[in-house]
Amino acid sequence: MLLSQGRLRQAIFTVLLFFVVASGVFLYRANLYQRLPVPEGLKPQPSPLPKPTPVYKPKPELKPEITDNFPRAASAKSPSDLPEIPTWNKPPESHIEEKTPLFIGFTRNWRLLQQVVVSYMTAGWPPEDIYVVDNSGVMLSNQNGLLGLQNPFYLNYKRLTDVLGVKVLTAPTLLTFAQLQNFMTFTALERSWSHYFWAHMDSPAVSDEEYEEQGQPYKSLYMRAVTVMRETMNPGYGPLAARWFAYDRLTLVRTQAYVDVGGWDTLIPFYMGDCDMHERLWMRNFTIEDAKAGLVYDVASAMDDLEMFYRRGPRRTKREDAIPPPPPEPAAPVVKSDGRNSPEYHELLKELDRMQREKNEDQAGRNTWQARQQGGYGEPFYRDGAGFEEGISMMMNLGRDVFEAKWGRGRCDIREAGLGEDDAWRVVRDWEKEEVQRKAGEDRERELKERIKKEKDEQDKGNG
Repeated sequence: MLLSQGRLRQAIFTVLLFFVVASGVFLYRANLYQRLPVPEGLKPQPSPLPKPTPVYKPKPELKPEITDNFPRAASAKSPSDLPEIPTWNKPPESHIEEKTPLFIGFTRNWRLLQQVVVSYMTAGWPPEDIYVVDNSGVMLSNQNGLLGLQNPFYLNYKRLTDVLGVKVLTAPTLLTFAQLQNFMTFTALERSWSHYFWAHMDSPAVSDEEYEEQGQPYKSLYMRAVTVMRETMNPGYGPLAARWFAYDRLTLVRTQAYVDVGGWDTLIPFYMGDCDMHERLWMRNFTIEDAKAGLVYDVASAMDDLEMFYRRGPRRTKREDAIPPPPPEPAAPVVKSDGRNSPEYHELLKELDRMQREKNEDQAGRNTWQARQQGGYGEPFYRDGAGFEEGISMMMNLGRDVFEAKWGRGRCDIREAGLGEDDAWRVVRDWEKEEVQRKAGEDRERELKERIKKEKDEQDKGNG
């Protein structure tokens, strides 16, 4: 009896052991053991992973801080505190009958903007007809004086409106070049301006004081531009779209012509957008003609004292990366104006020639002025200067790609290549290449054979 009980216990133990082992194997294979609750203290603790560390680009080299380049205007409270416009360039006391709005777009570099505004004022353009478009993308920050001089997008709103007497239009957000052009056209439409002018902010203008036209009285740059505009307003003039002064550094636009072709193509945000627009105008039989009104320069730097445009001392013309000029004396006397075509006038032209030549010969590129300022950290709508420049460059390259996809070629000779307005977005990219032409020829030959075969089959079917 005792033996049989021992054997029974051994048998029971063996069966239990089998079930325990079998259950363990089953749980292991089914991964069910991972779902079983484990006491907190027995859980394996994972090793802490190191936090990823961003890898930063090299810091850009700091550039010298800029200084304001119109000391007298800095202390002025109204236009009467500024030097007088040279008498021979003053606009008519009563505004001419026609409207002569001049748009100047601004995104970065206050010094260049202020320089071009002063240049047009001293060349005779009525300040109330100059419209600076604040395209800095900072909304009302400039109007409310929230940005500092070192911020690339800084614009002295009160200086422009209260002291220089020009108008400022604020774009609701940062616009590309094509969008900015359409904004100007829209504004002209909204205000019933049949014509308008626009100028680049890096292209100061000067009246040609050596100009004489067949015994006619001297005319300032402004009055010569008015004469050109009056010519184009003649109904018999023809289907004009624009007049270019020194290429398009200053442009006269007939508003309706730009509307008729659908405005600028905003899918081409910067470079090649002008090529696309002008080619489409020519395709519609509009004309773009050259004209002369004065001297218009293309520069990448600004004078340190814009009083040189008024032709009164003091005359400081150092570049903005030079040693800042000393502040003006509070009661600096106004020096009497020189005469027309004087040595001081030729000194001004010489300085502008030097600045233009310097831009054209700069190994770093023509538009280095756009990324010259680096400040503004912590101010509203702050953007990293180098990053902003890189982003704009990427959009420029995208625009080139869009233009090539739209017209099948990357060059500006669209009409010379036999393309018309209806060919946009329809031609194969690089369609002039030999292999593309050969493939197109083979496709046409195959289509011709298929059409002939189809016609023959239909004819045989009809005869049968």
